Amino acid sequence: MDFWRLIEGRRSIRKYKSDPVEPEKVAKILEAALRAPSSRNLKPWEFIAVTEPALIAQLARARSHNAFLKEAPLAIVVCADPAKCDVWVEDAAIAATFIGLAAAALGLGHCWLQIRQRDHSPDQTAEEYVRAVLRIPEHLKVEAIVAIGYPAEEKPGHPRTGLAFDKLHHNVYGEPFTGLP
Repeated sequence: MDFWRLIEGRRSIRKYKSDPVEPEKVAKILEAALRAPSSRNLKPWEFIAVTEPALIAQLARARSHNAFLKEAPLAIVVCADPAKCDVWVEDAAIAATFIGLAAAALGLGHCWLQIRQRDHSPDQTAEEYVRAVLRIPEHLKVEAIVAIGYPAEEKPGHPRTGLAFDKLHHNVYGEPFTGLP
């Protein structure tokens, strides 16, 4: 798929068919994650591909807004080791973006579920909850979960007319960028 068509049509998908994601597609998505750039090439990230429905159902309870995850046949948990890199958050976010774009390029729907700095309950963070469910070691931080599956909903891409062109500046802040067609 052409890159521009991919990003022009990309949307977060929260409804999935029950069809499993083929192992070769899971492998390609994980390879894309490993190809994501990282600061100084330190690669602080690690990824957990979850296909077991019972585990996905547990992960869907990490936050109240994550309930739709239980319908996804694949969840990729993005973790990173802060001891390996001071900008692990950025590196993990870039990798999660690569995961989503790779899924879209393979005809799959995806949605980012934020875990870092979110609560599971008044007494437990979403990160602590996910760490317990998947037995993630203490030295790793959980950035996000990317839900992936064949879309059971169709959403058109955001129209170009709705883009926030007023947020583009030229040379200095406040000088509008006017070079767009």
